[in-house]
Formats: sequence, C-alpha cells, structure tokens
Amino acid sequence: MNISVIIPLLNEQESLNELYDWIAKVMQSNSFSYEIIFIDDGSTDESWDTILTLSEKDQNVKGIRFLKNFGKSQALHAGFEAAQADVVITMDADLQDNPEEIPELYDMIIKEGFDLVSGWKKKRYDSVIAKNLPSKLFNAAARSTSGVKLHDFNCGLKAYKKVVVKNIDVHGEMHRYIPVLAKNAGFTRIGEKVVLHQARKYGKTKFGMSRFVNGFLDLVTIWFVSRFGKRPMHFFGLIGTLLFILGFFISLYLGIDKLFIETKGRLIAQRPEFYIALTVMILGTQFFLAGFLGEIILTSKRSKERYNISERIHL
Repeated sequence: MNISVIIPLLNEQESLNELYDWIAKVMQSNSFSYEIIFIDDGSTDESWDTILTLSEKDQNVKGIRFLKNFGKSQALHAGFEAAQADVVITMDADLQDNPEEIPELYDMIIKEGFDLVSGWKKKRYDSVIAKNLPSKLFNAAARSTSGVKLHDFNCGLKAYKKVVVKNIDVHGEMHRYIPVLAKNAGFTRIGEKVVLHQARKYGKTKFGMSRFVNGFLDLVTIWFVSRFGKRPMHFFGLIGTLLFILGFFISLYLGIDKLFIETKGRLIAQRPEFYIALTVMILGTQFFLAGFLGEIILTSKRSKERYNISERIHL
C-alpha cells in the first residue's frame, strides 16, 4: 500500500464528506493504493455516523472511535498504530489542509529519501493576534531549543516513512513536537514543504490561546526528556551532589570556626550560615533522591494505552 492518510477529528461532521471526496479524487488520479483512517476523538455531533456511511461506500475508509475526547496526540498515536502503508500522511479534518499536496509529499519521502516532511503554512488565514503572532514566537522557541530548523512545527499536514511513525511515542500534547520526537529517535532527514493554507469553511477552531502556553510548557518537557529522560540521575544527582557538598563545607567551616577560632562567639545555631547550610544539604539530598527514584521508575515502567477505543471500522 502506498499511502495511509490519518485524520484526527473532533466535531467536524460538516467537512468530512467534502474532505473524503477531495482525498479520494487525488488518490485515484495518481493511481495510489491507499487507506483513509479517521480517528473520532470523542465527537458529540454526527461525525461518527458520517464515517460509518463513508466506510460502507468505500472499503478504503477506516475508523477509530474514542469513548471520549482524549486529545490530538492520542488520536495520532492510535492512527500510527493502525497505519499499514509505506508513507503516512497526517492532516486536519477542517479543510484547511489541501489534499493536493499529498503527491509531492509522497515523492519527497519515496524519491528524495526524507524520513519526515513537515508542511509550512507560509501564508495563513488565521487571526494575526490570536494565532499568527503566538505561532511565530512558539516556532522560534522550538527551533532554538530543539535544533530542528522548521518554520511551522504545528502544521497538521505532514508526511512520514512508516518506520518513523512506528518508532515514536506521541502522548500528552506532544503532537506539536513530532519532528523533535523523530529526531530524538534517530531520524535526522527532516524536510519542509510550503503548503497552501485555506480559511476554515465550516465550524470554528477547537483550540484556544491556552494551547500556546501548554506548547511552551511541553517544549521544556521535551527538552528535558530528550537530554535526561533516560538518565535522570545525571541531572538530579549532579545538582543534589553539588548542593550537598556546598552545605557540608559551610557546616565544616562553622564547626572549625566554633571549635578553634572564635570559641566564645555566638552559638552555631544563632548564625544564619547554619540554616543556609542545613537547607542546602536537605535540598541536595532531595534532588539526589529524585534522580534515584527516576532511575527506579525507568527500569520498572510498563507501557499502557492512554486512550479507550469504543469502535473500529475495517481494522
């Protein structure tokens, strides 16, 4: 199979038929063998009924339905698990991503050898204040922190080799950082393609300004996990050891000063340095224990699904 198209969605009933027709037309005109996997992330409208109708008409249409809304990352994870084709395309269901881009994205993976190609919505039809400006700041921070030189990390339109999606773990709200996850997993041929962005035709966006705050917090998380996720003792243990040594030497100085230098001076407990030393040593011990516990958790952790599926179609 050439292409798996993965489409996470939440309450996008109005756009699904038009999106399906558009994708099917592109696939058939390019003679691709394909599957379209819709992941219904807890929709409360008639989205799932529309997917059922499409699947009855076309065996290439497949579906996964969550019991409730678990988030886009979990929807993508489920889609990646189910995908069978050599190239996996992800796109949003709101018709703002253009299926006409799929053949070129496919060629960049197959013919040019990229592991991942991310879309870049160079010209956007979103609010400048609510979306465009925060998005530029977010992308600049992501570039400088991750070392992945993309203009648009959050573009839903991306293409992957099958081996990439089978070896990255998308969870929480990490869908914004899939290129970074891919890089951390060893897939370094990451490209970018300018894609057309279209104004939303139906409904309204499901994301508010809070996603940018969450995005920056996730950026800090992914930076830490990528550097110390498999060796937390290297981070917490180092800080803990340095703090403990600092506190120990302050305490040692206070003891020597009291016993041999100013024997008739203030009591050690009356000096502020004593409490500074005590606090620093306690913090050092806690940091060290955090690293130690992190190592134990890593050695004993077990993978567990982060979402519940109520129905599947053709899977």
